[in-house]
Formats: sequence, structure tokens, C-alpha cells
Amino acid sequence: MGCCSSASSAAQSSKREWKPLEDRSCTDIPWLLLFILFCIGMGFICGFSVATGAAARLVSGYDSYGNICGQKNAKLEAIPNSGMDHTHRKYVFFLDPCNLDLINRKIKSVALCVAACPRQELKTLSDVQKFAEINGSALCSYNLKPSEYTTSSKASVLCPKLPVPASAPIPFFHRCAPVNISCYAKFAEALITFVSDNSVLHRLISGVMTSKEIILGLCLLSLVLSMILMVIIRYISRILVWILTILLILGSLGGTGVLWWLYAKQRKSPKEAVIPEQLQVAEDNLRALLIYAISATVFTVILFLIMLVMRKRVALTIALFHVAGKVFIHLPLLVFQPFWTFFALVLFWVYWIMTLLFLGTTGSAVQNDQGFVEFRVSGPLQYMWWYHVVGLIWISEFILACQQMTVAGAVVTYYFTRDKRNLPFTPILASVNRLIRYHLGTVAKGSFIITLVKIPRMILMYIHSQLKGKENACARCVLKSCICCLWCLEKCLNYLNQNAYTATAINSTNFCTSAKDAFVILVENALRVAAINTVGDFMLFLGKVLIVCSTGLAGIMLLNYQQDYTVWVLPLIIVCLFAFLVAHCFLSIYEMVVDVLFLCFAIDTKYNDGSPGREFYMDKVLMEFVENSRKAMKEAGKGGVADARELKPMLRGR
Repeated sequence: MGCCSSASSAAQSSKREWKPLEDRSCTDIPWLLLFILFCIGMGFICGFSVATGAAARLVSGYDSYGNICGQKNAKLEAIPNSGMDHTHRKYVFFLDPCNLDLINRKIKSVALCVAACPRQELKTLSDVQKFAEINGSALCSYNLKPSEYTTSSKASVLCPKLPVPASAPIPFFHRCAPVNISCYAKFAEALITFVSDNSVLHRLISGVMTSKEIILGLCLLSLVLSMILMVIIRYISRILVWILTILLILGSLGGTGVLWWLYAKQRKSPKEAVIPEQLQVAEDNLRALLIYAISATVFTVILFLIMLVMRKRVALTIALFHVAGKVFIHLPLLVFQPFWTFFALVLFWVYWIMTLLFLGTTGSAVQNDQGFVEFRVSGPLQYMWWYHVVGLIWISEFILACQQMTVAGAVVTYYFTRDKRNLPFTPILASVNRLIRYHLGTVAKGSFIITLVKIPRMILMYIHSQLKGKENACARCVLKSCICCLWCLEKCLNYLNQNAYTATAINSTNFCTSAKDAFVILVENALRVAAINTVGDFMLFLGKVLIVCSTGLAGIMLLNYQQDYTVWVLPLIIVCLFAFLVAHCFLSIYEMVVDVLFLCFAIDTKYNDGSPGREFYMDKVLMEFVENSRKAMKEAGKGGVADARELKPMLRGR
């Protein structure tokens, strides 16, 4: 862990220099041990489900009598048709594959092990009998011989529902699944309702298949555009801010002016020839216009006052975006952080889903009311589902938090290195190394706090969905309010966690100390935080819109020359959704870098003043902002303006 030669956390907190430390200490070790124990528990769940035969039942499949397809089986007590030799029957076939139980998430049908899936539709029992004779695959119950398919009175119950749809085995899972997706009309209700016609569905699918090369090319285009935007956004940040400001001013003034003009026009309109009912309506409209106009005027005045107060903070936002662009030039590996994070999340999600499927087939064989076999877990082990769900949230948040800590460590190294030519060869890998050696406990603790907020919110959302249409208005309002409050709390904690990781990357302090220090810094710079989170987020939102629109426009132009299909909707939706996802992933890294730079800048201006021995670490662009702030403070100080008090931390240390 690299802890043996490090100083204690208490000694570091007493002499804090607020710059990256060479000698680091492990942080939040108990939480790392707790997280390791939790992961061992997740591994136990997977191992238990595999050891109890769930893996074989999941991959090979089993029939309604507990026999695993493709192997010899042991006899189960008091269960008929169990203990059969299915060595040559490798596929699971359902007598009524379209009969779905959406509540219990399973197929309500007898399952049999068969030698082959029917590749063509079988319309009569004679066709089923012929299929069994030719392929050696009996599709009716084990108690019925193929020669009795057309003569037995029980054939209608023991044989599959007619017509038997054409099916094909699912790769790796040995289940016969109907080829026609319309068979699952209930399960795919949203899709079927949307298209309402199989011909439309087929055209949509054929459009996607025909244009798959174009879709792939457009997805790569969105990826390239996102990378380019991350580099050039520092050059267009000032333009974007001024465009936003001008549009906001013109929009508020124009809207207010139009409302007053409509009010004046309606007030001067003649009312002599108007009947009483219409006169009452006109007066109501006039009163409403007056309220709207006054409200718009108040909004415009407040907006102007806010912009007047925030004008200096907007300059800081522009400067931080400019420096963030330089960070990506010096640390190009930052661009690939979304790839590694996404790859790690996908690997974990695949593992989680596989374990979930194992859990669905684990347990002891139990005979249900229909006389068929189900596998159920009894005792305390039946609650493994909940443990597994908590693991999904905590470990996913842990992976995302590792990305935040890695980015914070690399950006902190960049900021607090005076000569950028002396940067480490790979600051990203150095940050990953520090994370693994010292700060995994801090990441585990921060991600657990987010998990504690997410779980109640998800439970309330589930309750709300289950009670939809049944609860009264008061209960619905309370549920939505609680969900909204928990969502807001989660967003605030996410932001605080990110800044806590930055403080840990700087001072190697534990999570609580880092969160407290970061919170104090953020409160002291509340107005600047508001400016960065409003103006900055809107700029990044415009960047996402730009990438989606550019990719969508290119898609329309390319699809215009493709005449092999008639429906563009689905390919274009896929491309635009992917473009937004890619833009969000990349620009979220940009937003993360800006937030880390701001905290470093706030710390730099609080503890340094530019004098010998206390020189600033900041970039030249930020230094120009500080110099302009000095001039503004001198001018404001002459008149005793309140802004001077806020600018003082940038001019002298504490």
C-alpha cells in the first residue's frame, strides 16, 4: 500500500502547505478494508451461484422437471421425468414461448430439452410429427411418442401451441427463441405501440442494417468533433460568453417591451361596441397582460443586477476555460479518460448481469403448484439480491470516483508545477499510481456516501411507479418532493465529493478533512462558483448541442444519397443519441478540469500573494485576471465599494 514510510495524517494537517506533497500517507484505510470486504461478499455471491449449479443451468438451460440439457442428470425425489439423460438434447424449447409473465419476468410455459430448434414454422401436428421423424427432435412432452402426436387425445395439451413459430438457438445459452420479434408483443409493448405495424418495424430495422456503415462513420465523426471541441473551446469561450450575454439582454428587453406594447395597445382599444361578456374577458386579459409585463420588468431588472454583480466572475470563467484548454495540450491522455472509465464500467456491468442471471437459476429444486421444478434460495441467502443491487451502485460510483480522483491528481500536478517543462512524463499514470497506493479508501468512502443517497431515491421512485394511478394527490406530491430533494442532495454531494478529491490530491488528507477544507474554500468564493456553474455549464451545453447538430446534419446529408431504404428515423436517432453521449462524456471531463483548476486557483490566491517566497503558481492568463482584479480593487477601494472586500483574498495571504 506504500504506507510504511509515510508521515501520519495528523502531522500533515497541523502543517498544511496546500501544494502537492512528495511524502504521502494512506487515507481512510478502514473504508478501504470495508470496501474490500464488500467486494469479497460480491465474489462469494458469484461463487455460491456457480457452485450450486446455477452456471450450468444458466448456460445449458433446464427443462420443467429440473433436468439440465446436454448432460446426464440425477433423479430428484418425488419429481416425475427427472433424472433423464439429455446428452443429445442440447436446446431448451418452450411449448408456448410467447406466453410471458411480465410480473415475475419469466415464460409461463412448459420447457423441454430437444435435439434441434424448428427453423421453419410448423402449422399442424402433422408438421410437428414430421419434424420429429426427420430431425430426431421431439417437440411434445416426454410422455408422448412422436407416432402418437396426431392420434392421442392429450396432444393438444402435451404438444406445443400451434402454429409453432420458427426459432433459432440463442448463442451460448442454448434456448430456442422465436425469430419473429412480434411474438413478444407484450414484452416489447412500447416498441410495438410505436410502430403499430410490422411492416414499419421491418423498414426501420432494414434502414439500420443498410446504413450501418454510415452510422459507424457518423459515430466516429462525433468522437472526432468532441476531441476537437475540447482543444478549441478555450479560443471561443470569450465569444460564446458575449453571445450568450447579448442574447440574454436582447431577449429580456424584447420580451418586456412586447408585453408593455400589447398592454398599451389593448388598453387604448375601443370598448363601446363590446358586449358585457366580451368586455369582462377583455378586462381579464388586460389585467393578465399587466401582471405579465410587471413580472417581466422585475425579472429583467433582477437579471441586469445579477449580470452587473457577476461580470467580474464571468471573466474568471473565461480564463479558467482558456487554461483548461492548455491542460489538455500538456496532458493529452486526459482525453482518453472516458474510454478507460467506460471500459471498466462495461466489464463490471457484464460481470454483474452474469451474476444476476446466475442468481435467477440458483438454489434448491422445489416442486411448484403445477408439478414443475423451480429453483429457490431459502434462509438468509435469499436476500443476496439486495446485496447485489447495492454492489451495483457502490462499485459503479467507485469507478466514477476513481476517474475524478485521477483527473484531479493530474490537474493538481499541472497547476502546482511552476515550470510546465518540468512536468512528469506521464502525470496521468502518476496520478493513478498515487490513487492506488494511497487514496482508494477516500474514493470508497466518497462513493459510499453517494450510494446512501441513491438507494432511498431509487426505492421511492420504485414505490412511485408501483403506486402510479392508485395514490392520492397528496401522497404523489410528497413522493415527488422527496425524490426531488434526494436528487438535489445527490448533485450537491457529487460536487462536494469532487472538490474533496481535489483537496486530497493536494494535501493527502482524509475524506472528511478534505471535504471540510474544500467546502470552506467554496463558501468563500460562492459568487465565483455560481458564475462558473452557470455560465460554464451553459457553454458546455452549447458545445454538446453543436456536436449533436453537426453530426445530425452530416447524417441527413449522407442518408439523402442512400436509396436502399425509406425510413431515416431510427438511424438518425441512434446517431444523435450516440453523439450526445460521446459529447457528454468528453465535455464532462472538461468540466471536471475547470472545477479542479478553480479550486487550485482559489487556494493559490488565498495562501499566496505574489511576494518573494509566496509566489503564485497560476498560469499567465489567470495572473492577468488577478492583475485586473488588483486594479479594480484599488478603484473600488477609493469609493468603499463592497467588491473590494471580495477581491482582497487574491491580493494578500492569510
